[in-house]
Amino acid sequence: MAQHVLDEAHRCLNCKIPQCQKGCPIHTPIPKVIQLLLNGKLDEAGWMLFENNPLTTVCSLVCNHENQCEGHCVLGNKGAPVHFSTIEQYISSTYSSKMVKGPAPSNGMRVAIIGAGPAGLTIAVILARKGYQVTIFEGKDKIGGVLRYGIPEFRLPKSILDDFEYHHLILKGIKVRPNTSIGGAVGIDDLFRDGYKAVFIGTGVWQPNALHITGETLGHVHFAINYLNNPDSYHLGERVIVIGAGNAAMDVSRTALRKGVRYLQCFSRDDKVAASQHEFQYAVLEGVEFIYNKTPVEIVDEGVLFADALHGEDGTVRAVPGSEKLYPADSVIISISQGPRNRIVSSTHGIDTTARGLIAADERGFTSRPGIFASGDVVNGARTVVEAVAHSKIVAEAMDEYMQSLKD
Repeated sequence: MAQHVLDEAHRCLNCKIPQCQKGCPIHTPIPKVIQLLLNGKLDEAGWMLFENNPLTTVCSLVCNHENQCEGHCVLGNKGAPVHFSTIEQYISSTYSSKMVKGPAPSNGMRVAIIGAGPAGLTIAVILARKGYQVTIFEGKDKIGGVLRYGIPEFRLPKSILDDFEYHHLILKGIKVRPNTSIGGAVGIDDLFRDGYKAVFIGTGVWQPNALHITGETLGHVHFAINYLNNPDSYHLGERVIVIGAGNAAMDVSRTALRKGVRYLQCFSRDDKVAASQHEFQYAVLEGVEFIYNKTPVEIVDEGVLFADALHGEDGTVRAVPGSEKLYPADSVIISISQGPRNRIVSSTHGIDTTARGLIAADERGFTSRPGIFASGDVVNGARTVVEAVAHSKIVAEAMDEYMQSLKD
């Protein structure tokens, strides 16, 4: 492994204007990191990665590298790009266990983080570095959010999240309250009552979008985000249909095949998949059959009725009359993205939302109510992990400025 990493590192041209860094949403200083590694300064390279991106180990595994850092590498114009994902994974995983520094000196100010997903974890770490007393409120029993409950083990081992919890949260003095949903017994107003100077909302999007077609409530129909939460609780049978062709659909399909499904068809209403080519190619390799330009009309006990998809100039999709065909399935999984749950908003006055039900916040995370900030998927809709981290770094700085202004 180490030799392979060094071989990749030696391929780096150390460009004066690194396109790879431009292609990274969080602007990881890729050439500097690689040069530190080549100069035998692995710990300094690791420190640089984590300082820029607290979730660097996660991003090294789940980022869409082909469209980001590696997709912008100049060597990729005529050959293979430098595979920085491999380099980043090696450095970050090797260095992470050396992160044993304790809490920063307290500045005496409390901050609440609602949701332990990518956005919440990023902001918690950055503010803890600045001396804030951070408490994370997480509705599930473990941290990670979509990282733990929406990405399969074979793509992101849960041990990485457990390692993050120890080295980044526990050792840094960040407190976690699991199984605590804000908006129920405890509300945001209670947090301000107890002395929290600012509240960050990063609850993600856990409400699956529905097709709104006949048969969607039948017993053999499931939603992707629910299935990925705990695949072992489902009994899908041998033949499964997945409706949707994004990255989540690839995760669902590959997981189902690993859990005993023998025949899996993935349907796209377009002539291509929305997923990254990397994930698509893995799905094909593992036996997923893809069927294009089909739209579901009705779900029945025996499977799904699909029709040919007619695409309008306005982006709408209609079924071609008379083209319906039954595709048999023991189970059907719907994977057409997710939206937010509204428990926090419905239980808290003064927080505006968008037409999509997302929390309305400006580019620095300020919501309509002073002291409440938001970022990540609950603001922008379902996006990538690295995009959530990049936006949350900006929001963390805005929160720091806001809380420091309260001293004046």
